[in-house]
Formats: sequence, C-alpha cells, structure tokens
Amino acid sequence: MMTDFLFALRQLRKSPGFTLLAVLTLALGIGLNTAIFSLIHDLFLRGLPFAQPARIVHIYGEFKERTLTQLPYSVPRFWHYRDGQTVFSSMAADTGAALSLTGVGEPVQLNAATVTANYFEVLGVQPILGRTFLPQEEEGADVAIVSENFWRNRLGNDPNVIGRSITLNGVPHTIVGVLRNMPVAWFGPNLEVWTTKPFQLGGFSRERLMRGVGYLRAIGRLKSGLTIEQVRAAMPSLEQSYRTQFPDKNDSSWTTSVVTAPEGVSGNLRPAFTTLVASVSFVLLIACSNVANLLLVRFSGRRREIALRMALGGSRSSVIRLFVFESLLVSALAGAVGALLAWRLIPLVPKIAANFLPLESNAGVSIPVLAFAVGLSLFTGLVMGLYPAWQSSRADLVDGLKDGGRAVSGSMRQQRFRRILVVAQVALSVTLLAGASLLIASFIRLSRQEAGFRPEHLWTGGVALPEARYPDVAARARFTDHVLKVLQASPGMESGSASSTIPLTAGSRAYYSRADGVVVPVNQRPVAPMHNVSAGYFRTFETPILMGRDFDESDTIDHPLVVMISQSGARKIFGNDNPLGHELLLGSSKSTGDRARIIAVVGDVRSNQLSLTNDVELYRCWGQENVPFVNLAVRSPFGTDAVTKEVRSALARLDAGLPIFQPQSMDTVVQTSLGQARLMTTLLGVFAGIALLLATIGIYGAVAYTVEQRTGEIGVRMALGAQTADVLRLVVGQGMKPVFFGLAIGLAAALALGHLITAQLYEVSPHNPALLIVTAAVLTLAALLACLFPARRASLLNPVVALRAD
Repeated sequence: MMTDFLFALRQLRKSPGFTLLAVLTLALGIGLNTAIFSLIHDLFLRGLPFAQPARIVHIYGEFKERTLTQLPYSVPRFWHYRDGQTVFSSMAADTGAALSLTGVGEPVQLNAATVTANYFEVLGVQPILGRTFLPQEEEGADVAIVSENFWRNRLGNDPNVIGRSITLNGVPHTIVGVLRNMPVAWFGPNLEVWTTKPFQLGGFSRERLMRGVGYLRAIGRLKSGLTIEQVRAAMPSLEQSYRTQFPDKNDSSWTTSVVTAPEGVSGNLRPAFTTLVASVSFVLLIACSNVANLLLVRFSGRRREIALRMALGGSRSSVIRLFVFESLLVSALAGAVGALLAWRLIPLVPKIAANFLPLESNAGVSIPVLAFAVGLSLFTGLVMGLYPAWQSSRADLVDGLKDGGRAVSGSMRQQRFRRILVVAQVALSVTLLAGASLLIASFIRLSRQEAGFRPEHLWTGGVALPEARYPDVAARARFTDHVLKVLQASPGMESGSASSTIPLTAGSRAYYSRADGVVVPVNQRPVAPMHNVSAGYFRTFETPILMGRDFDESDTIDHPLVVMISQSGARKIFGNDNPLGHELLLGSSKSTGDRARIIAVVGDVRSNQLSLTNDVELYRCWGQENVPFVNLAVRSPFGTDAVTKEVRSALARLDAGLPIFQPQSMDTVVQTSLGQARLMTTLLGVFAGIALLLATIGIYGAVAYTVEQRTGEIGVRMALGAQTADVLRLVVGQGMKPVFFGLAIGLAAALALGHLITAQLYEVSPHNPALLIVTAAVLTLAALLACLFPARRASLLNPVVALRAD
C-alpha cells in the first residue's frame, strides 16, 4: 500500500499542471464548505454552555389575534406560572439592564442583567469563584456576580475579588461570584454583571408593574423524563387559571409558547443557513465533477500503463486502488489548502454580517471543524476517484499494448459520463445563480427602503440615569434639557434630542384606544410601538411632521398629556378625519389608561426592522413620560469619535459619573439591521460566482478534450470540404447540447425550490421571470464562450497535420 501511495505521489509530481488545477478547484469547494460548517457548528452544534441545555426552555407570551409573538412575561404572570406549574424542576427569569460603573477608572456603561436568585441553578452554571445568589438576596440585597472578562480586565485578576465592592448606578454592590463568559446570544453583547431585584423596573412603580407590564424573559428546566410536547400540553390550564384569577391584567388574554433554549437562540437563522448549506454543497459538487472529469481524462490517457500492469499479473482491483490513491492524494492536498482558506474566511463572516450573529464565532478552525475538513476531503477523494478509476481499469488489454495505436475518444460510457457531468454542473450552477440573483435583488430593494429618517451624519448613544439622583420623570426631563442645551451650544452640533428608543432597535409597546365611543378593556385593545421623545427629535432624525406641532417646553408632567401619531396610524384609526385634537387612551395607568390629545401626525418610521412596517406608531413627550435610560441623538457633520468626545464633555459638566453606552452612528445601526440579508447575499453571490467559473471551466475542459480526441475526424471533414463555420457549428453545437439540458433542469429546479427562500426575500417574487431569464442568459453566454475557444482552435487546424495525428 505504501508503494502505491509513493507511486501516486510521483505521478502527481510529474503533472504539476493537472495537480495544481485539481487541487485548487477542489480546495475552493472544501474551503467554502468548511467555513460554512464552522458557522453551523458555532450556531447550532456546539451547544450552549449550560448543563443539559436541551432541557432548558424559553417561555413566552403570545397574542395571535394581534400577530404578537415571543412576548416577555409580567411579574404577576411569572409568579403565577412559577407557583402553579408541575412540569419544571424550577423556573427563573431575567431582564436586561444598563449599569454605570464608577470608582474603577473612568466611568463606564456596562451591559448587565438582573436575575432571580435561582437563575444560574436553572441554567446549571457554576461560578469559577465564589457563589451564586442566595434566595434571601433576590428582593433587596445589593450584590453582584461578574463575568470572567470583567474580573480580568476591570479588576486586574484581583484574587480577593469575592467580597469586593463596586459601585453600580451610584449604589455599592458586593461581588459574591465570578462566572465564565456567557454566550453573546443569551444576554447580549459583552455582558459583564448580574444583579438581583428582577421584580423592580426603573421608571415603573410597583402598582404599574402589577398591572401586567411584560419585561421578563422566563426560563424553565424540564423535569426528568418529560418532553417539550408534555410541557406545551400543560400550558393551557395555567393560561386559563391566570385569566380567571386576574381577568383585569394587561396580559390576561395571552397564550403561551415554549421553545427549547438552543432553538430560541438560533431558530430564526435556520432557514437562512439551510439555504447556505445547500448552496455551498452545490459548489462542492461542481468542483468534484470538474476534478472527476479531469481524472477520467487523465486515467484514460494511461491505457498503456494499465495494460502493462494487467499483462504482468496485476489485478483490476490493484489498478483501481492505485488510481483511487491518486484521487485521495489530490483531495488530501485540496483539504489542506481548503482548511487554510477556511481559516482566512471564518473571521470575515461577522464583519460581513455587521456582527448580527447571535453567538460568538471562533476566530479560527477548531478541532471539530478541522476534523470535518479532513473527513470531507477524504470522502470527496474517494467518491470522485472511484468511478474514473473503475472505468479506466476496463481498458482493452490488446489495444492498450499496441504501440502508437490510434487515439480514441474513449468508450461511449465515458463520453456519456462526461456529458452527464456537464449537465449536472450547469443545472447546479443555474439553481445557485437563480437563488443568488433573487437575494441580490431583494437586498438591493431592502437597502434602498426608506426608513423614515436620514441616518447620515447622525450620532446616537445611551446613558443610564441612576434613580438615586434622577428619581422621577421631572428630574430626568430637566437633566436631558440641560444636556441638549449644552450640546446645541457646541460648534458643529446641528441639532440634538432625547428618546427612550431609536429606530431599528425595537422598543416598548403600549395599548391604545380611541377615547370616544365604546371603550374596550385594556387587555383587548390593540398594541403599538410607543416612543418617548423630546422636542427636536423629528428635526434631528429628519422625520417630517406632516400636521400639527412639535413638543415644546409647555408639555410637562403637570400639563395635559399629548401624543403624536404616525401617518399610517392616523389613517387606520381615524380614516379620512383630521386626527388633530382627538384623544387616545394609552397604556393602563388607570382603569381606562392615560388620556392624551393628538397634537401632530408624523411620517412613518421603520422602528423594528427595515423590512417591517408598523401601521400605528405613537410618540409621547419625554417631559411627560420617560424611563431611567435615555438615548441621545446628535446630528453633526463630525465623525463618530469627535461627537462622542463632545457628548462626554457635555455629560461631565453636568454629572461626571455618567458614561455613554454604545456610542455609534445611525449608519452603523442601519448596517447592523441589514446584517443577515448582507451575509446571505454576499455568501450566496460568492458561491454563485465560483459555481459559474467552475462550470465554465468544466464545459471548456470537456469540449477541449473532445476536440483533441476528434482531431483526425475534423481533419477528414476539412479535407472533404468542410468550412470553418461548419467546424465551429459542429463543435459548439455538440458542446452546447448538454448545456441546454442542464439549463432546463436547473431552471425547473429553481422554480421548484424558490419557495424555500421566500421568507428571506423582500418585495421580490421567488419566481421572478426576468431574473430567471437573466440567469439563463448569463450561463448560456459563459458556456458559449467556453465552447468557442476550443471550437475556434479546431477550425484553424491544418487538415494534413490533423490527418497525421490520426
């Protein structure tokens, strides 16, 4: 066996051109598949770093009548389910928080979470230092658990970290534990601190929270032996008992949905990555068919060697083994090059996706990914080399031993196999090109979609306002007024505003109803995105006020409540009537809600995603309703760093302990919202381009080999009077026949498979005839060019020389 291996190595060294072409072709397919597998491993296969993560579930609320899904739990709902359920060993909850850290260098804003005391017990997570929270610490203790990154980077690996005090939002907290860094998807990017008091929410009174305000993410661990289906079957009885016991709660009409933790983290990515896997597999199949064709030609050209081996007593199986060794060696080399290619590609993916991926990806090729690359390369080497080796080993012994025997074009079976390879390459390429063209067209439409605001030269950053210093709506309103006045006096600051949310980052929702007519109960009212914004917000974001006036200094907490409504919302609620002066009931502050007068109609804004419209969008005045976290926005021609510096200076003049959370441009926010679409478009576009290139090379190789083998026949035709055009027509016609078959199969497959990517398209039909026609035209042109070059060479043959070749 070692002798065969060394012989195969010598044969490859004798043909550096073939070896280089085959290795590079196959390396492209293996490298791209390895890179995609690395992403799939990180997102779907690696698993969450919890004990038995498949037994952990997310529990959400749903309001199907209003198409609302994955709604967070309220405090009373969580307590009711926690105390009444029988299918979980325990339930826990968490909610995100932004905390200011002071006293450890410069003030910084931390991404944090508040959790129930049993939270890490439910996850099955043990601290690397210290302990987790105690039950008695859940409601009132100022304690914290920090991440390993926080401990190492902010506290300098302090060995006495347990018991150390840190100041969060102006309140000293005692560190009781250190946890390993958690996956990004579970808590958000770079989460560093966990605290208790999950049933308190800044800006919301206890009485208001108990009306059914949803903000908690509920999780549970399945009891041993129970399935997810049994858990789902147990939910309706809890829904009914909650509805019966608390009919007046905001969320009493909700139903419940339960998903496993792994599915909850990456479920919405599965269709997209299924498409990517299919696409990159097509590239590998095309690469394999190309190399298989090369191997068939190469092995067929060694008929004399095969005949000599068999004449000297070699068995057919030994010949097959020798050639398969050669194929495996090619694929092993390609696997090594492919792994190197994947190593370079993997770090680029988060950048292409604008860091939208829910889990951190490994920076390089991990052991499982490397094992995949090795296994894939060996498997492809075996599969692609077996048939050519088997076919070539069937050579006629006598004919193969003839010295200088006439060249043959190979058996009919070999010719048919090569044509099948061309048909397969074209069909796969058309399907891939059609999918890529649809996604590209969709991405172009989506990226050109009007968001309702102008992101250029617009800066935004968050600031958490400690409730100890800013305890109420009026105090927070005064602070933001002072900050905005300081900023507007700064050179280059064109306008500024404050808000509870920024576009494309979702936010809170509120119940609403017309104040006139029959007033329905709160839990039966429709829900709309609600934003608290300051005066100047629409000028800063350049969203037009179509009717009415902006908020002003008279809109304070002790004045009548006012609200603005989006254009689509005004049309939905009031039809053709003028909405100005009408009143809406908002939220559930009282039995009917806050009564607010409409003072303006504003342009529609995409507040959640660029691809989603909101038929109703509501804006309340920051001076009348706000929360202890403010998003500052500044329009300025200066860069992000310069504006950040200016905002920090303004904050320091008013409160030196307030850092900025995630300062960025709105262009970055828009790009992040396009992350998944860009990733899919880029990768599928690259795959389609490579598939087109490989298919063109494959067609060229098949036609060129046919021309070479039929040199004598072409010479006879030309000697009998065939013209250049006749030869061109003959070669091109025969070369394009399998191409047309492949086109027909590929277009049919594209039409049949179009529905698989429908959910990933924006305002583009999966059966768009124009795009399919363009796809077919591009591949036809590429195939025609691939046929023309060898056809042109054949038409220039000297008949005498061609006849001698025969």
